[in-house]
This record gives sequence, structure tokens and C-alpha cells, in this order.
Amino acid sequence: MPRRTRSLAAAGIAGLLLAGSAVVPATAAPGNPNQGRPTTSDRTSPAEARRVDRVPTPKLDWYACYGDAECATVRLPLDYDKPKGATTEIALLRVKARDQQARIGSLFLNPGGPGGSGTDIALAAPYFLSDELLDRFDIVGIDPRGVAASENLRCFPSVKEQTRAYAGLNVAFPWTKAEEKAYVASSKAVGRACSTTGRPLSGAMSTAEVARDMDVLRRAVGDKKLNFLGFSYGSALGQYYANMFPDRVRALVIDGVLNPNAWVGRGKARSQLQETRLRSADGAYRALREILVRCEKAGEKACPLAAGDPLASYELVARRLREKPLVVDDPKLGSFTVSYADFVSASLGSLYSPDGWQSIVSITADLLALTEPASASPARLAEARRAIAERAEQVRQQRRYDFPYQNGLETFLGVDCTDGYHPRDAGAWPALGAKEDQRAPYFGRAWAWITAPCARDTWKVRDEDAWTGPFDRRTSAPVLVVGNYWDPATNYEGAVSSAKLLPNSRLLSSDSWGHTAYGTSACVTGAVDAYLLTGALPRRGTVCTGDVQPFVELPDRPEATQRAAAPKDASAGQAAPTRGEPKRLPPVVAPLPAVGSLTLR
Repeated sequence: MPRRTRSLAAAGIAGLLLAGSAVVPATAAPGNPNQGRPTTSDRTSPAEARRVDRVPTPKLDWYACYGDAECATVRLPLDYDKPKGATTEIALLRVKARDQQARIGSLFLNPGGPGGSGTDIALAAPYFLSDELLDRFDIVGIDPRGVAASENLRCFPSVKEQTRAYAGLNVAFPWTKAEEKAYVASSKAVGRACSTTGRPLSGAMSTAEVARDMDVLRRAVGDKKLNFLGFSYGSALGQYYANMFPDRVRALVIDGVLNPNAWVGRGKARSQLQETRLRSADGAYRALREILVRCEKAGEKACPLAAGDPLASYELVARRLREKPLVVDDPKLGSFTVSYADFVSASLGSLYSPDGWQSIVSITADLLALTEPASASPARLAEARRAIAERAEQVRQQRRYDFPYQNGLETFLGVDCTDGYHPRDAGAWPALGAKEDQRAPYFGRAWAWITAPCARDTWKVRDEDAWTGPFDRRTSAPVLVVGNYWDPATNYEGAVSSAKLLPNSRLLSSDSWGHTAYGTSACVTGAVDAYLLTGALPRRGTVCTGDVQPFVELPDRPEATQRAAAPKDASAGQAAPTRGEPKRLPPVVAPLPAVGSLTLR
């Protein structure tokens, strides 16, 4: 198996060329990737320029934090139309470039979500970014409004009231009529709370506001133009910035791409589910089906499900669980109920990882045996029972919290419900979700239900300055758009269509597995690094190959399929990786209906 890039010079660009692709020769010095290219671009509109440029450049009072990092907080306008009005506190974290003499500038990161912590991903940067990027860039992460260390969104006055309102959401997604009724009721309760108690912050969390914050903070760190690497929802933030401030881009990479028109909803599409527009479920089903097809081709030795028809076996487990949830009794861990939604959510969670095919096969095989005990030996049943119980216990432990107030769901909704248009009545979600399942089996409902609290009759707070387009502006530097064929969260078609929207962009495709592509392929990683450092773009039509492929021997390094730890308590106090140490995958954050799931990803 190919190994992850250890250095750009030794393996990144070399890996790119060996993979059958190439980069366009750089025509510029590292600090000016646009030298020698036409620089004509659309200009920032007078209205946007006035909003951000009249805000005084904040003085960042950096202080040492988390060992090798620096932290700061600033207060920025809650409403950029009122620069001297109310403010909200924004937190930043910086990991300074190792070689300050050769420093290019700052590289802003966003891990997705929405609601992911930018300060977390910046702190984790030494674990997943190449040594060359760490040498040449200060790595900067911003916690968007309402999120993590920034001033928090709180839609409820207490944990008790939040817990009561969330009661119906405590499933991976609703399947039975009773679950649907409870989910709709809780969705309405959350939407109403965020539209009242959550104000004014809930109405000022649109992606446009975060892009404005990022432009002011770009100025604050001393950069004339923005360097940005955004994953998953971070691809939306990158595209918003590119279109709102097209002449202020030095280098911008989006990986795991959401089509911004589909994210927002335009014209008649405003009454559709966001999932109907984005089609995340289509990508998940395509990946699942491909794994099961490759399983059959690999044979029983490599894939136990190949003893029969893997596609039929997966559907058999699903049908049995739809008819009746499975109760698993383990002598040590106790009793657990596994529902159809748990099975689907576990599958979806597995697909987020490059080696997720292993979990897909093992979960399906275990449940196949447990739902038909007569078909397996006592030893096999005991093995399957223990494996499923251990997964379920992980979820049960995750759900055992009360204090402090957890606002992760609310920050996701604070952005999504404010950015995008959604159907009017939460009561429409059962029928609409069922239609999604018809188009994309298993995963249609799972993705559809995530946005139920955004129903317009109950989520009434809006941002009058939200950006709804256009998303086709010509930027001062090319936008590198990275799409992964088998991404279960951000459909590959989102990358293709977004690249077509942006006239000054380049699409880089990859036959990779899991959510987002950076770190999953030496070819992708090398191309992204080369572009950020020198402005060199991969050749048009480049298709990379993922280093990890289903039913092929895994790399001998476990880091190749593991994500860097994002929580600060996991990174604080640890010595940063030294040069040449193996890299992990970026700590990407994406919505996942995993409250009742059998896996944690």
C-alpha cells in the first residue's frame, strides 16, 4: 500500500507525479503565487467593503496557551451594519510558523460542522498538516460565532429545559410513527427556543457573518490576502468568502464540498428539504453499495459476507430490524436494543473513515447472525453479541452527561437554519424523509431529519445580511476544489458543480474513501500543499487514488486511518510531533445522526 506523505519534497510532489498526475509549473515566488498570471478579478462590492473596512483593525493580544500555541479573543460587531453597536466575542488560536524567516503568511483553517471549532483544528494542525506548511505558515483557527471558546449560543435558560426539549431527538433518526411524532415535537421546541431565547446571537450566525469576521481577522494578523483550507462545511465558508471578497484571496482550498446554491436553496428549491438539494444520502448509498460489490469480488477469505450475496445480506439485516429491533443481552455490559436506525447510522458513521469498510462488514455479519441465531454456532453468537454490546456501550457512555450546557446541536442549527431555506412545517418531515429514502435507500431519512428544527414556522429568526449569492465571482487567485468519489457526507457532485460555478477554480478529484480527501492520498495531500505553498495547480482532469482501498491490505501505520484528536484536553500537555513523524487525518466535523448509533466517529 502507498504510505502517507512524510514531506512535500520527498513524497508529496513526488507522490503526485507517481500517481499519474502532475502540477502546473509554478510561475511565482512562494510568497506571491499569482505573479506571472492574469490578476483580473471581480472586486468586493462597495457594500461589503464598507461593512468590514470601517471596523478598526483589532489589536490581537496574544498569550501563550496549550503549550506551543497562542490564544486571543476579540470583540467584533454583532451586526456589521452597526459597527459601533453590540458586539460578540470571537476566539482565535495560532500555531506560529516554525521558520519565521521564510514565513509566507497565515493559513486559516475550518473543520466543518457547521459548529466545528477552528481553535481545535488549529491546535491539532501539527498532527495532520505537512511539515512544509507548518514551516511556512502561521496556522490560525477561529471559533465561529456562538461556537466553542467564542461567545456561546444558548437556546435554553438551563440544561434541564434543554434536556426536556431534546427528548424526542434521542434517536439516530425516527423510524416508527411514535418516534416521528416525538421528533417533530422536539424539533419545534428547539426551533422556537433558538428563535427567542437564543436571540440575538442566533440571528447573527450566518456564514456571511463568519466570512466578515474572517476578513477583519485576516487584516488583524497582517495578511493582505487570505490563505484558507476548509473542510466539509468549511467549504461553504470558503466559497462565501471567495464570492464576498473575491479580490482578497491569495490561496483558497475547499475539501469535501457543499454546493452553495444547494446549501441556501434558490427559487422553488426554497421549499425543498436541504437534503433534496445537497444529496448527501446519494453519496453515502453509492459508497455503501460499492463496498458490498467489492466485497463479493474480493471473496469470502477477504470479506465474510461474500459467502452469500453481500447486498442481499445487508438488506436482510435492515429488513429484520425494520420489522423488530434486536435486544442484545451481554453478561458483562447488560441489555441493549439495536434498531434499524442504529444500524443505518452505524453504517454511515463507518463510511466517514477510509477503512470504514471493515466496520460495515463486521456490523452486518454480527447482526446477520444475531437476527437468525439458528444459522450460527454458539461461539459465533457469543462473539457477535459481545462486539455489538461493546459498540452500544460506547454510545451509552457518550450519552451520560448533563452539566455543563452542551450547545453543539444549537450551533449547527444556528448556521444552517439561518443560511438556508427549509420547508415551512416540521410536520412535513416524515413524508419528505420517506421520499428521500426512495431515492437514496437507508440514508435518505438519516440525512433528511437533521434539519427538522429549521422548519420556517418555528425557526423564525433570520439574518437580514445573510449572503444568498451570487456564487460565481472570479477570484484574484484560483480556488482549488477537492472532491472525493466515495464521500458519504459531501456528495462528490457538490465539488463538480461548485468548480463549474467558480470561473477561476480547478477541480481535483480523488478515488478516496471517507469524508474529505486531504491525508487519505499522497497525491491529494501533495497537490494541496504545493498549491498553498507556491500557487501551482494540479493538471486539469487530475484524478488521485486513495492510499486505503476496500479489501486491500491496510498500511502498516495505524495513523493512516485515524483522525487527529481535536478536543483541546486531548492535545494540551502533549509534545508536538517532530519533523518527519507520520501524520493523521484532519479532525473534520460533519453532521451525523449518531445519538443512537452503534459507532462513534
